[in-house]
Amino acid sequence: MNFRAFLVAATLFLAAASPIPASADCEAYRELQDKAWVDGDCMETPLGERWWPNPLWGGDDRAGSTNWYTRPEVVQRALASVSQGRLLRIGHAYSAEMPLFGSRRFSLRILGAPTGGVAGANRGIWMDEFLATEIGQVGTQLDGLGHFGAQVGPDGDKSSMRYYNGVTGQEMIDAYGLRELGAEALHPIVARAVLIDVAAARGVESLEAGERVEMAEVRGALERQGLADFELLPGDAVLFRTGWEKYWIADNARFNAGAPGIGMEVARWLAAGQAGLVGADTWPVEAVPNPDPDCVFCVHAYLQARHGILIHENLKLSELAARGVYRFAYLYTPVPVQGATGSTGAPAAAW
Repeated sequence: MNFRAFLVAATLFLAAASPIPASADCEAYRELQDKAWVDGDCMETPLGERWWPNPLWGGDDRAGSTNWYTRPEVVQRALASVSQGRLLRIGHAYSAEMPLFGSRRFSLRILGAPTGGVAGANRGIWMDEFLATEIGQVGTQLDGLGHFGAQVGPDGDKSSMRYYNGVTGQEMIDAYGLRELGAEALHPIVARAVLIDVAAARGVESLEAGERVEMAEVRGALERQGLADFELLPGDAVLFRTGWEKYWIADNARFNAGAPGIGMEVARWLAAGQAGLVGADTWPVEAVPNPDPDCVFCVHAYLQARHGILIHENLKLSELAARGVYRFAYLYTPVPVQGATGSTGAPAAAW
């Protein structure tokens, strides 16, 4: 048994052997027992049974599903998808005109023109910029593991706010950046990727806000793309095209008002297959509003908090689909801003 296998086995044994803390009440959230996002019979959290320690990566892990990309066989599987030597950026440009969720802002200024110079006999001059924004949660954004969790206890009690691997808000939250689960803990990502073009499978330009993608559609889209035999493997990236990208900048109010996306049926398929990353051309990846009004970003909670699976939002997928590129290598390095809740950056597809 190698060290990783030993660690996983030991973690599972200890989790099973450890009694539930006295403060944990299996009846605390019993009214949610039948909800789609619930796991287990002990309703000690709003998500069902507690999700820590993580059975794959251990209780001290802070990198979640990006741990897959420390494994040579996962990276080699991704690189084997590249045969033509083609590369395409699949993220949007960052600008003040892009749709921004809530009251987020993106402001870039050039303070002075030029910023410096003239210097030296070569008469050098240079330009700098000042950027004010929620750097991890605007534009094409990768949600970090400190972005989404669940309140397990009284509202506002930071000691009962639980994120990935059970990290509490008390342990994590600081005005100057997260003390735990910051973007700097994530590994570079080189993943075998599949694009699932749900809009094309439906024969529409775009799904509507709140429409939920189900597994039957996923299988139908894969078959249409010639990928009926696709098998989700650990560390794979799965990207969903809904067509919502058509409203980017063209109609920001509509883009932000809601979105089509996956629901819990697809989320469970992704978690069972140990996906490394899930992405879409929408801002939440999941359907908003969800057909179940009790589900407010429940897919986020399930994938990120419970399973440590990264979510990449607002991807630009129309050109890949137009070229008929459905299998490729997904390349992205999270910007290691210490304490950030997520990451900007430019993901790319190589095939």
